Order: sequence, then C-alpha cells, then structure tokens
Amino acid sequence: MKKQILSALAIATLGLSLNAAVYATVDGEEVTDKDMQMLMSQMPPQMFQNGVSPEMKKKLVDQAIDQKLLSKEAIQSGVEKEKEFQLALEELKKSIALDVWMKKVYKNVKVDEKDIKEYFEKNKDKLVEPKRAKASHILLKTEAEAKDIIKELSGLSGEKLNEKFAALAKEKSTGPSGPNGGQLGWFDERSMVPEFSKAAFGLKSGEITKTPVKTEYGYHVILTEDKKGGNNITYEDAKARIENGLRMEKFQETVSKKAQELRKKANIVLK
Repeated sequence: MKKQILSALAIATLGLSLNAAVYATVDGEEVTDKDMQMLMSQMPPQMFQNGVSPEMKKKLVDQAIDQKLLSKEAIQSGVEKEKEFQLALEELKKSIALDVWMKKVYKNVKVDEKDIKEYFEKNKDKLVEPKRAKASHILLKTEAEAKDIIKELSGLSGEKLNEKFAALAKEKSTGPSGPNGGQLGWFDERSMVPEFSKAAFGLKSGEITKTPVKTEYGYHVILTEDKKGGNNITYEDAKARIENGLRMEKFQETVSKKAQELRKKANIVLK
C-alpha cells in the first residue's frame, strides 16, 4: 500500500496532459483526448516523461485517424455478422459490465480525513518529491575527443558556457540530441544508464563534467543545467493523492471480499 501511494506521488510529478479536446475529425467523427490517451496507454510511459512533443502528438493523431478509418472499413465489410465477432462481443459486454460496476463501487468508497493525516504522519519522511535534473550532453566515440571538448569548455560559465556547449553538441555530438544542442530536458535518476545519472546528478547546476563519462554508448560530456526535487512534500500537496491511494486500498478490499462471498455460492470446478 505504501509503495502504491508513493508511486502515485512520483507519477503525478510528470504532469502529463493533453490540452485540446478535439484534434481532428474523420468523416465527421471526432478524434478526442480519449482516443489519444488510449494509444498512449499502449506505449512505454518513459516515452512521455517530458510531456508530449508536437512530433509525437502528430504521430498519435495520425494513428488515431488510421484506427477510425480501419474500424469503419471493418464494419462495412460485414464482420459484425460473423460468429467470431458475436463471441468477442459477448466477452466485451462482460468486461464493460465489470468495469462500470467497479467504477460504481470505487465511487462509493469514502476515506476519513483522520486516516489521511495518520498515513501522512507515519510516512512523511518517505513522501519526497522525486529528484530530477535538466541536462545536455555531447556524445563522442573516443575518450580523447571528449577530453578535447572539456578542455575547450573549461573556464566558461553561465550563458557563454550554455551557448558554446550547444554549438559543440550540434557540431560534434554523435547522439540523436546533437542537432538540438544536446538537450535532454528533465529526467529522473532511473531514466538514464547508471553512469550517466550518477554524473549528471553529482554536478551542481551550471557545471560540466571534469572528466569524460563512459557508458555503453560512448563518452559523454555532460552539462547539468538545473536540478529540482528531493524535498519533502507538504500535507496539502500530498492530501489528494494519499486519499486516492487509501480509496484504492479500500476498494480492492471491498471487491476481494465480494469475490470471496460469490465463490462460496458458486459451483467452481478446477481442471
């Protein structure tokens, strides 16, 4: 339970959201947030750790459009009359019925504020905002090349360092972020390979690595632009998310109890 709530707090810091309600229409049918979120749920969450880029949004919209068109084609082909479709539909009805029922059960679960406060007091030392860093890097094939870059950047700081670093990344980096000045955006410690994370989080904001950082991809020169997180979360910031976690725990207990009651009445044969 504790891990569940702590995980929810960490996920919430990603702030992933889509702003527009409608992204396109296909023969009059709207492509909405629901379509986009359905596609996103089928992809690894780390793809969206820095939000949804314009390029990714365009790809999602294109996929949603294709799905609308292909679904319409499937219906027009008469597939609904086939036995396989009818069997699948019956199974889907059961799944939808269960989903709607469980949502009603969850909605009726209540959590007392005293329970929320009690959980917070017992776990406030663990309720910490995840550490995140904003960094850029220059990826080189050899250690010698990386040392030359570090030497060229030595003595620079502030805006001059940022500008020179970005220019060298565009010119020298072999990584995919090179054309973008080596920018990686915000990431947590688990998002990168251990050697890279240790170096990036070990730097102060505005510092570069003094020696090349070797990983399986090559040799990195890292500039940590900013860092945040690591602070304890206040009760007011944690309250809603703790409440949701406790509600989920009570909900799971309620559903489990109901399942046990139904098992006693049912004729179950294991094979």
